[in-house]
Amino acid sequence: MHLAGVVLLLTTFSSLSSAESIPVQEKQGAIRGFLALRSTDGKVIAEGDQIAVVEGNLVRSRLTFHFRDGSIDDEATVYKAGTVFQLVSDHHIQKGPSFPQPLDLTVNVPAGKVTWHEKKDGKEEVKTEHMDLPSDLTNGMTSLIPENFPQHAAEMKVSYLAGTSKPRIVKLSVKPQGEDTFHVAGLSRRAKRFNIHIEIGGLAGVIAPIIGKQPSDIQIWVTEGEVPTFLKMKGALYEKGPIWTTELVSPVWPESASEIR
Repeated sequence: MHLAGVVLLLTTFSSLSSAESIPVQEKQGAIRGFLALRSTDGKVIAEGDQIAVVEGNLVRSRLTFHFRDGSIDDEATVYKAGTVFQLVSDHHIQKGPSFPQPLDLTVNVPAGKVTWHEKKDGKEEVKTEHMDLPSDLTNGMTSLIPENFPQHAAEMKVSYLAGTSKPRIVKLSVKPQGEDTFHVAGLSRRAKRFNIHIEIGGLAGVIAPIIGKQPSDIQIWVTEGEVPTFLKMKGALYEKGPIWTTELVSPVWPESASEIR
C-alpha cells in the first residue's frame, strides 16, 4: 500500500549525500484502503482514506485524513512506475487545530517548480520558486521505499522536499530494523520494520541535536512475503509534532464498533 501524506519532520538544513531512486519490485495496482491515526495514548484522532488509480505506468494517489477536531491532512500525488518510481507532482495540505503551522505545498517535478503558501503579518502570500529537483524525490511515496526495498540491501538514501518556510531538499536514510509480530484473526504474522532518519549532514548535522533541530526518526512496518504491504507508521506529521501512529485498518461492523474507540 502506498502511504502518501507522510510529512517527515521539517528542517531548515539540506544534505549533500548521494541518493538513489526506489526500484520497482512490485507493480502498483488500483487500491482503496482505510487508515486510522492514533495519538500517543492510543486514541483514534483521525480517519484516513487511501485511493490509487493506475493509468498505464502512471499512478494517481490520494490520502486524506479527517481529524475529529475538524483538521485535515490531504495529499495528492502523481508518479510513474517504470523500472524505478519517479515523482511527477505532489500537492500536500495540512490545516486546522491539529497543525500549529498550516501547510500548502505543491511540487511540479517536470517543470522544476515549487509553490507554497506563507503567512506574514496576518496575510497569506503564495510563493513560487524554480528548483533543481532530483529524480529520486519521494514526496507522497515514502511507504514505497520499504515496500520495494532491495533484497539484502543494508540502506537506501532518497531525497525529500521538506515544507519549511522556504522548502529545502533533505536526504532520507532508510534501513531495515528487524521483524515484529502482529495478528490477523487471532493468527500470528511477521512484519518487517524499517527506520527512516533525516540526514542533515555537515556542521549543521553536528549542531542540530544540540540545539534541538534534529528531527525524530520515523518507523514503518510492512508485511513479509511476495507482496510487502504497508501496515503501520510511527512518527510526527509536522515539525516538532507529537509522535502519532498510522495503521491500516479493516471495516468494523456495528456489533464490534467498540474496538476502534
